[in-house]
Amino acid sequence: MSADLPAYQCASCGRSHVPAAGRWRCDCGGLLDLPPRPISWNPRPADHTLWRYQDAIAVPGRAFSLGEGMTPLVRAAADGTDRTLLKVEYASPTGSFKDRGAVMLVALARLLGARRLVADSSGNAGTAVAAYAARAGLAAEIFVPAGTSEKKVQQIRGHGAEVTAVPGSREDTARAAAARVAETAAFYASHVYNPYFYEGTKTYALEIFEQLGQAAPATLVLPAGNGTLVIGAYLGFAGLRSAGLIDRLPRIVAVQAERCAPVARAFAAGRAETVPVEPAPTVAEGIAIGAPARGARMLEIVRATGGTVVTVAEAEVTAARAALARRGFWVEPTGAVAYAAARRLRVPGSPYAEGELVVPLCGSGLKAPG
Repeated sequence: MSADLPAYQCASCGRSHVPAAGRWRCDCGGLLDLPPRPISWNPRPADHTLWRYQDAIAVPGRAFSLGEGMTPLVRAAADGTDRTLLKVEYASPTGSFKDRGAVMLVALARLLGARRLVADSSGNAGTAVAAYAARAGLAAEIFVPAGTSEKKVQQIRGHGAEVTAVPGSREDTARAAAARVAETAAFYASHVYNPYFYEGTKTYALEIFEQLGQAAPATLVLPAGNGTLVIGAYLGFAGLRSAGLIDRLPRIVAVQAERCAPVARAFAAGRAETVPVEPAPTVAEGIAIGAPARGARMLEIVRATGGTVVTVAEAEVTAARAALARRGFWVEPTGAVAYAAARRLRVPGSPYAEGELVVPLCGSGLKAPG
């Protein structure tokens, strides 16, 4: 079946690799990508999941589903006067946008004959991988940082996955997971390292394009931790442009927590690479990534689209979460990060004050304490 899958391509040395259950990085240590390709636009009207875009997804066949995708796109203001649009990603089966990528990784693992999965996560990706592994009948072990929300840990365990809590940073958690993969030859269902994850998150862009009447918004405001939604959304709109379906890319604004902002620091300094930072405690635990493996890619994307990188303070996130709740949306703190930035970007005189601006509500408030 691997012959039907696009080959991995190393971002560092350019070497190609046939997808295999044990392959998650190049022999040189470089990150793996998939070659860019235009979108084949042929939505399947009878399918109300992200698999309606099956012809645009590199994973062949509609392997299985929990009903992921096709999340609502609604105006922030109930009277419809606000051109800020909210993509309600917490309506996904496990309560976060990570379902989009997790279904691809687990489908890929099945195609490659894997029997056991390992993933590392600050919570949402882990719950998504655990749920889809359960759906596929595969064993899963999820590594999380010690201190991860107990509700997320309960959800992972509820899906039948083994949970390993790792003291230290988010990067320590990733290293522990990689070590387990090396020990056991499990499939590494990494939303950071496996580029097939972005085959799922790019459907975020395809849905917006379809929901806006086959048009691109002026701006996407996206939370940026490891960059899975930044990269996926960019790939989706870039593929639409390559296919001649749109003539411009939306500006991408990447948002980080003030207390953990390596991408923002690098962008402000004009650097092409991020420098690791020591994360301080933040309510936005889902994006507290001090050393994002694909930080350079995020910087490249933001600059290519004419966007920017901004940070939000803890008080802004808390206020944005409360403001969303008063409008009927209950999100976890990380899920309010992009909306916090959007409220500031929409002030008169801002270059982002005009045009459609789309914000994801990434994770359900039911996952967070308080």
